[in-house]
Amino acid sequence: METKHAVKALAAIAHESRLEAYRHLVQAGPAGMPAGQLAELMGIPPSSLSFHLKELVNADLLTSTQEGRFVFYSVKYDSMTNLLAYLTENCCGGNPCSPVLIEACSPAQKATT
Repeated sequence: METKHAVKALAAIAHESRLEAYRHLVQAGPAGMPAGQLAELMGIPPSSLSFHLKELVNADLLTSTQEGRFVFYSVKYDSMTNLLAYLTENCCGGNPCSPVLIEACSPAQKATT
């Protein structure tokens, strides 16, 4: 990951509402959730949430998918993993650290643990 992409991603989540939304979507897993449900969960107006979600999409941290009249947002786990790898590169005394794997979030994996 290039430094400018890391800065853009970190700037996008450097806001209380965006960080909260991102964390809820990480917890929702790869399927994500509709924007309306997320707004209700967070207790903020949909118009405010829409602004914050747009910032996260522009930073390549989320993806949005239109399904009928609903817009579903989900985390781009590869972007999250790349950001974590960038942040932890050469940590632990110069040894590479292992970022979270996408497989850890799959429903099949959760059922077996």
